[in-house]
Amino acid sequence: MMQPRMENPAMKVPGAMEALLSLAKASTRADVPKTTHDLVHLRASQINGCSVCVDLHARDLRKAGESDERMFAVAAWREAPYFTDAERAALALCEAVTRLADRPDPVPDEIWDEAARHYDEDQLGALVLTIAQINVWNRLNAATRQVAGSYTG
Repeated sequence: MMQPRMENPAMKVPGAMEALLSLAKASTRADVPKTTHDLVHLRASQINGCSVCVDLHARDLRKAGESDERMFAVAAWREAPYFTDAERAALALCEAVTRLADRPDPVPDEIWDEAARHYDEDQLGALVLTIAQINVWNRLNAATRQVAGSYTG
């Protein structure tokens, strides 16, 4: 049976959970659909191999009424017909920001400009924050080997 290496650091370090929850709340204040946030969270978690967050955000999407087709296709969003142009722009931005070390120009102008076609500066700021936030959670969970399925929210 899988066992975590330790309790999630956000639970152990005083003030860390509150800070992360505050960041999450702030990133939802711009007018970006909750579904877009959840799709971005799911995609970054897939890239980072964070089973806890893949499980959690798939459950969130299902609770929000998302179809299995959309949830299953997030990993192949470029080839799937289930996403709006705005969602595609957010997913492309998510992949670029999540994979910073994979290319010399981590977030190319064409990716940023396409996102800027669909989102204003406040919304772009919220998307960058939500991408950064899920990447923090992915790294905390992966480093400490948190176990998927323990989330019941």
